[in-house]
Amino acid sequence: MKTEPARFDMSIPPTPTKWYLRPLTYLVSLPSLLHHRPVIRRYGMEGIRPPYLLLCNHNAFLDFKVATKAIFPHRANYIVAIDGFIGREKLLRDVGCICKRKFTDDIGMIRHLRISVQQGNVLIIYPEARYSLCGTTAVLPVSLGKLCRLLKVPVVSLICHGHHVNSPFWNLHDRGVAPTEAEMRLLFTPEELQEKTADEINRRIVEVFQYDDFAWQKERGIRVTYKKRAEGLHRVLYQCPACGKEFRMRSEGALLQCTSCGKSWKMTELSELEACDGNTEFAHIPDWYEWQRKNVRREVEEGTYSSGELPVHVDSLPNAKRYIRLGNGTLIHDMNGFHVSGIDFDGDPFQMEKPVPSLYSCHIEYNYLGKHGDCIDLNTLTDTWYIYPEGNDFSVTKMALATEELYYAYRCGIGKPCAPGLA
Repeated sequence: MKTEPARFDMSIPPTPTKWYLRPLTYLVSLPSLLHHRPVIRRYGMEGIRPPYLLLCNHNAFLDFKVATKAIFPHRANYIVAIDGFIGREKLLRDVGCICKRKFTDDIGMIRHLRISVQQGNVLIIYPEARYSLCGTTAVLPVSLGKLCRLLKVPVVSLICHGHHVNSPFWNLHDRGVAPTEAEMRLLFTPEELQEKTADEINRRIVEVFQYDDFAWQKERGIRVTYKKRAEGLHRVLYQCPACGKEFRMRSEGALLQCTSCGKSWKMTELSELEACDGNTEFAHIPDWYEWQRKNVRREVEEGTYSSGELPVHVDSLPNAKRYIRLGNGTLIHDMNGFHVSGIDFDGDPFQMEKPVPSLYSCHIEYNYLGKHGDCIDLNTLTDTWYIYPEGNDFSVTKMALATEELYYAYRCGIGKPCAPGLA
């Protein structure tokens, strides 16, 4: 008889950072802070003390260290995805982390967040819920405005610049960018929250969360001399603008190339793209990325979007101990959402359905942990599946874009714009 693995206990309430770990969190962050010398500018923060809600943008692990500096010496609770707890659950609970499975509606989480502010802590949330893929704003949940009103504490933003340029999600090598910058800004007092609707609160948050790391780099003339600065970029820019072919982009050193038509682009030290021959379609990386989004949107509007049936292997993360290889199967992502099915190593079937209305975005990984390959991360309240497609005819970036465009079409209607920046 097969033994079911223990599930992560999501009901344990958050605790304040242990007093003896508070200075440790700063000391652990100190080497990176000295290396990157972040400049934090504060606006409207005079007299603001915990408890308050701190909303941060998300580009790299450096985000956490800058947040630690920004709130020091105050204690905090942090929303952290379950994979961050692997092998260190007790430590993360002791420093104030609250576990969340990404892109799930977890009612119990509301109780944890209220406990955090009742304890007088800074509550730190990364509402984009994943690292930005190209240094620009990821989609924000429409529920943010309601949450702010519910918690009834000041709402503060921390927007960091330079973290994606320094260590992009598609190539985590530290490029030594310094100084980085951040703005810490009071958005709402408790009184202002009660005077505004959730939609008005959302509009203000979206406005503050507009950032572009590559534009920031160019404005400041920061040069990245790392020789392999373009390696991995093909995972984000998966479609060739010259010939239109998908999944044929490759990158090496400072070059990005289409293996179908042969066209190549050089990534300059200012992170701009220059065609090695002929016209430069997109010099600015986020412009190429948004062109791909428009192409995916067209497929959704025409009702033709589909990944096809992809062979996959699936790893399960029921708790914070380790991944468990679930088995082999197939993945289909189409106009109906995600469908994963297969047979585990005991010969039993497994299946996960994620219909379009259930996901406004999804989490993906590029070459996860440097060895496992690209994957899609799908969650229920009790399990997390890391789904690894096999072969070369797919892009997890396209699936992420399609997830968002399918949800927009569901919520707002085909061809009708949703509120900018909101799911």
